[in-house]
Amino acid sequence: MEDKAFQDYYPDDVSHCYGCGSLNEDGLQLKSRWDGDETVAFFDPRPEHTAIPGYVYGGLIASLIDCHGTGTAAAAAYRREGREMSSEPSLRYVTASLKVDYLRPTPMGVTLEIRGRVEEITDKKVVVTETLSADGKVCVIGKVVAVKMPENMLGK
Repeated sequence: MEDKAFQDYYPDDVSHCYGCGSLNEDGLQLKSRWDGDETVAFFDPRPEHTAIPGYVYGGLIASLIDCHGTGTAAAAAYRREGREMSSEPSLRYVTASLKVDYLRPTPMGVTLEIRGRVEEITDKKVVVTETLSADGKVCVIGKVVAVKMPENMLGK
């Protein structure tokens, strides 16, 4: 796996996301990387991420699926173009669709593993399927349809 995460390559003007923005000190700071043909991220839920005692809040899980999916989309687009993530112009993706299926309650107190696989990639869109596991058990499956970020989203 690479040392530097996908999110570490995001330009400062798009690094404020609560889920994965490196400039958001109060955010989740999710870090995604390639692991062969899949992508992977790990996250340790904090006490404030509790839904009911012992279990992770579902909205947090959706955020992790969302941010890992858009990070995977950007990395896949660079890979498709044969470019390094540090090259310009930067490629940034936003969520067009997010589907999250909760298969079982996700326990607190263990590191969560989020894995993504690119199912479809075009010039404008990337579809990523994902799993979120705790203690080796898949708790959540998700699907993110990510699209290239419109230029008019910058500078707002």
